[in-house]
Amino acid sequence: MTALILPDPIAAYFAADKQTPDAVARCFTAHASVKDEGHTHTGHDAIKAWKAAASAKYSYTSEPFALALQEGIHLVTSRVVGNFPGSPIDLQYHFRLERGLIASLEISL
Repeated sequence: MTALILPDPIAAYFAADKQTPDAVARCFTAHASVKDEGHTHTGHDAIKAWKAAASAKYSYTSEPFALALQEGIHLVTSRVVGNFPGSPIDLQYHFRLERGLIASLEISL
């Protein structure tokens, strides 16, 4: 099986996701947005709060296994396993990159 090679900003996001909310927020542009579970979080402070809340609520691991590029959006499919309803689940991460950082991220089923 071939190792999945992610663009640097996306690889940094998945590495930071195992660390702290601050580390996650640093992966994004100043005005970036994250859409997850029907809510949009815009800017570093909101993204940091989103990650902190998710980490407080759930313990999980995320292992990306597929990557596609569609109309400028990097679509990563990742197996997420944790203490949440429906685990394990394959989630779709839609990344839009800008100047070496993430400009937007939408997480969906």
